[in-house]
Amino acid sequence: MDFSSFVTSLGTSFVIFVILMFLFTWLSRKPGNVVVYYPNRILKGLDPWEGSASRNPFAWIREVMASSEQDVLEISGLDTAVYFVFMSTVLGIFVLSGIILLPVLLPLAATDNSIRKSTHASSNGTTTSNVTFSDLDKLYMGNVQEKSSRLWGFLLSVYWVSFVSYYLLWRAYNHVSTLRANALMSPELRPQQFAVLVRDLPPVPKGQSIKEQVDSYFKAIYPDTFYRSMVVTNNKEVNKIYEELEGYKKKLARTEAIYEESKKTGKPEGEKPTTRTGCLGLIGKKVEAIEYYKEKISDLTPKLEAEQKVTLREKQLGAALVFFTSRVSAASAAQSLHAQMVDTWTVMDAPGAGEILWTNLKIKFFERQTRQYLIYFIVALTIMFYMIPIGLISALTTLDNLKKILPFIKPVVNIEAIKTVLEAYLPQIALIVFLALLPKFLLFLSKAEGIPSESHAVRAASGKYFYFTVLNVFIGVTLGGTLFTTFKSIEKDPNSIVKKLANGLPVNATFFLTFVALKFFVGYGLELSRIVPLIIFHLKRKYLCKTEAEVKEAWLPGDLGYGTRIPSDLLILTIVLCYSVIAPLIIPFGVLYFALGWLILRNQALKVYVPSYESYGRIWPHIFVRIVAALLLYQVTMLGYFGVKEFYYTPFLIPLPILSLLFAYVCSKKFYRSFSNMALEVVCQELKETPNMEEVFRLYIPPSLRNNKPDEEHFEDALSQVSRSASFV
Repeated sequence: MDFSSFVTSLGTSFVIFVILMFLFTWLSRKPGNVVVYYPNRILKGLDPWEGSASRNPFAWIREVMASSEQDVLEISGLDTAVYFVFMSTVLGIFVLSGIILLPVLLPLAATDNSIRKSTHASSNGTTTSNVTFSDLDKLYMGNVQEKSSRLWGFLLSVYWVSFVSYYLLWRAYNHVSTLRANALMSPELRPQQFAVLVRDLPPVPKGQSIKEQVDSYFKAIYPDTFYRSMVVTNNKEVNKIYEELEGYKKKLARTEAIYEESKKTGKPEGEKPTTRTGCLGLIGKKVEAIEYYKEKISDLTPKLEAEQKVTLREKQLGAALVFFTSRVSAASAAQSLHAQMVDTWTVMDAPGAGEILWTNLKIKFFERQTRQYLIYFIVALTIMFYMIPIGLISALTTLDNLKKILPFIKPVVNIEAIKTVLEAYLPQIALIVFLALLPKFLLFLSKAEGIPSESHAVRAASGKYFYFTVLNVFIGVTLGGTLFTTFKSIEKDPNSIVKKLANGLPVNATFFLTFVALKFFVGYGLELSRIVPLIIFHLKRKYLCKTEAEVKEAWLPGDLGYGTRIPSDLLILTIVLCYSVIAPLIIPFGVLYFALGWLILRNQALKVYVPSYESYGRIWPHIFVRIVAALLLYQVTMLGYFGVKEFYYTPFLIPLPILSLLFAYVCSKKFYRSFSNMALEVVCQELKETPNMEEVFRLYIPPSLRNNKPDEEHFEDALSQVSRSASFV
């Protein structure tokens, strides 16, 4: 990509961002759009425009800057606050790195003439490299001659970036650890602090039920604080009936709304809607819809109640939730070894009531281990096979290569305006679209491991997605682009492959500059403006929604989407880190990405997104490990690149990967245990009020098994009776 295309890409992306920001300012003022731009505040009963009387285009920036970490904690929870600790930490790493690297390395590279010499040698036939260079390449480390003493500046910069990262990551881990402790010791009631999840129940002794086995086991160990147990059941059939019943209730409400609307627009008596009794209401006998749905509801209600009793009595599985009247007892149970054999009586912290993956709880210990390794193997295959099309995309979507493959497009793409736009955007857009197909598949694989909660599955999928994007996007694009352009010279001299790949690093830097710019200008512009959700909401409201419940369902925003958002951010972190010394010009782009991200996503967290679950910061160790992995990749990359530059003092970089591993080990030993378990000194704090344990217990009953009738007999089989203990700590 030449310099004019690079500037065009940046300029166009910036103009798009400015347009989208003004669109956001204009559209968010409209009362009809308030549910799209302020749903979080609406759901919490707050005034959407509170503190926003002045709606100039930059008012939202002032509001975000004025918000505190406590505001984020109160409105969006600890997981969201931890995400912004991650964003600010990476932003700090890039700012402190750029303060030194930009004024030191850019002059060192720009005043050398390695590229000019190599280009001159190529024109004289002394080399067979097909790599082309632009004016931007003169600002990169590739412009420094081999064995040059100038390389000392680049080597010391590698150390500077590494030590800045260590310092800020240590501070962040310490801060998040404090945030988690403060949240868990809060006097507010958190139901999951009174429960544990028990898996891998041993065979039931003769003459006992599973419920009796669980109750007697935990009563013997925790006689004073055991409250009640809930045996996990096979809910497949009862869920099917429940979903069918709820579907008919929604159809009835919708049909009644249509009927009432017909009274206003047509005859005073209205026109009763009709439906057909067959598949999807399209075939079969034609009947009055309201009466038909009422009849179906009447038939399914007793059927559901009967199936609930059968499920609780006859479909118990080898897992249970156990409740305690004391937070300390629950925390102690979750981190204690209850049986001599690891494959029986596995006890862990209970997930939140709304995020349990019920179908996974029955999976036994060794089956979970087998599934985990099998999934890792499948993910490895996916990464390897995806690298082939990713590499092809990076190679084939460059304009020069497209003209070779499709000669008939030459007259069109040779038009200067079209050529400039295609060079600026084509490869990046192709890559982004291709990557969008993957996250749901990885989440499915993570759940298939037997993970018990949604938040844990999202973290697992996020980790897989990170390694996938790094190996396929960063390494795949670098290898694919370089191999494609230098294939003939490598074929003539196979021993030159390492050097060719290393020399391709600076050449690919411009691609990643525009990739990062496209992500933060266009990506964050669309995020702020919410154009797509706005259009979808208004189309649904106009043509599909008939009831208030359907309208609310149309505008509910969901959460921040950590499963894809964090890996995308970590990919940008990896790219900027790995190119920070090779091409220091990428650092301002990294700063802009995380600064704009912090600003825009903080606005969205305070006003738009609603958390689906709360893991109390357990996502941080996951993020930390991936940051260290990115740091290691950066250090190994620089070690190899300095080696190719034949710098005599390259071995001075060898201690850095060792220091990174040691740093990660020390942090893990110091902090990680408090994230995997709840510290007893944290949960021993007094609660604001004595919890209603029956309410805590009933929160965990699956919706399909809930019965509004107060009789305890409904739960006598899978749900044990109440303990009379009264200790609440």
